[in-house]
Amino acid sequence: MGPAFFTGLGTGLSLIVAIGAQNAFVLKQGLLRSHVFAVCLFCAVSDALLIAAGVAGAGALAQAVPWFLPLMRWGGAAFLIWYGARAFRAAATGASVLRASGGTGSLGAALATVAALTWLNPHVYLDTVVLLGAVSARFADKGTFAAGAMTGSFLFFFSLGYGARWLAPLFARPRAWQVLDVLIGLVMWAIALGLILHG
Repeated sequence: MGPAFFTGLGTGLSLIVAIGAQNAFVLKQGLLRSHVFAVCLFCAVSDALLIAAGVAGAGALAQAVPWFLPLMRWGGAAFLIWYGARAFRAAATGASVLRASGGTGSLGAALATVAALTWLNPHVYLDTVVLLGAVSARFADKGTFAAGAMTGSFLFFFSLGYGARWLAPLFARPRAWQVLDVLIGLVMWAIALGLILHG
């Protein structure tokens, strides 16, 4: 583990730490203690695949296919608008409070949602494929750089998913779930607006 590994680790962490749609979903699953391992693993493995593609040169492919990112942008924006509306509805009806006290959704539904939040987000491709791919070009040992970035993803997602349980006492109050749902809705809609306005 040398400079390439730690540069990859630091760059990877800096790109995923900001609260986004995917991170908000992982946090909520962690609070619900619902399919946490599977959701965290899905996010980390998805990142690893995208990082590997970027380091292998898929960034050039993404730039060579001009319709790819716009398709992801509009599909992602539509999904985020729908998911944000769902979060606002949950806040208004107290649906998350009921879910937290009376069981959780299916594994399939959780994975389908996190898959859409991950793979329909063009920023994921820009960050992991294009940006990390470009940074890796500085190093002779690109594999070590990629391993560092992948390690950062695994550390972050599992820390977020399993660390959420320390917030459980706060979320014993129904109002906290409603506030979280409103915040998630705002994050989803803000990201959707950014995709629509700025790409």
